[in-house]
Amino acid sequence: MRRYALTLAVFLLLASTASAQDKDAKSNGNGAPATSTIPAPPAITADTTPIELARAALAAQGGDKFKHLKSMWITGDANLYAPNSSQSLPGKFAMVTVGDKIRIDINAQPVFTFKQIYNGEQSYSSMPGVSMPPASKFGLLVLTKFEQPGYKVSALPNDKKLRGFRIVDSDGNTTDFFIDPATARVMKYLTPYNGYMFGTENSKFREVDGVLVPISFTQRLEMPQGAFFAEYKVKDVKINSPIGDDVFVIQ
Repeated sequence: MRRYALTLAVFLLLASTASAQDKDAKSNGNGAPATSTIPAPPAITADTTPIELARAALAAQGGDKFKHLKSMWITGDANLYAPNSSQSLPGKFAMVTVGDKIRIDINAQPVFTFKQIYNGEQSYSSMPGVSMPPASKFGLLVLTKFEQPGYKVSALPNDKKLRGFRIVDSDGNTTDFFIDPATARVMKYLTPYNGYMFGTENSKFREVDGVLVPISFTQRLEMPQGAFFAEYKVKDVKINSPIGDDVFVIQ
């Protein structure tokens, strides 16, 4: 279970760009925040095109403020589940992201501790064989790039009531988004990576300095051994704080 749970925590955190501060207004997945500075996204109808869905999702995330985030620092709790297990492995996690740079630390003492760094050019993992792609190529941050050259947006079938669209970059990296048509919030996204499928479902959000961020989410990884599952609760985050390059030094 130790290896499986750790693998889950490492890869699934790549898709997570959640951030929050306790002083900001809270909201759940369907209701509006108590105080919001994010303008309402464009209305979504049956005729809304995939590119318009992507624009609405970006607007719901905070538009230009989300698009121009400089850094995110996030800490919280994680409950990790191995395949066919109903017992979780509790731990703490911390993640720092600056552009393509990312550092993840996981502490579940006395079972394990873990560190992984991508400094923009090289990757380091305290677990051999676990590599990490740039954080900006998967998940929510893809919403900041879909209108750049080399990106394509296409339609997906709806997932129950959620509207779907796919974003693919010039390297073939793919994220499938499913948004609430009433709010345009991203409630679910799927990412294939290294032959496996990673899925994230958001349940609670909070607005932070004009940016909507998930603070409670679950993630699932389908592998030959079975499905890994994790629950994440964000406790503290700083957005756009100065972060030195020494955080990403590989020693």
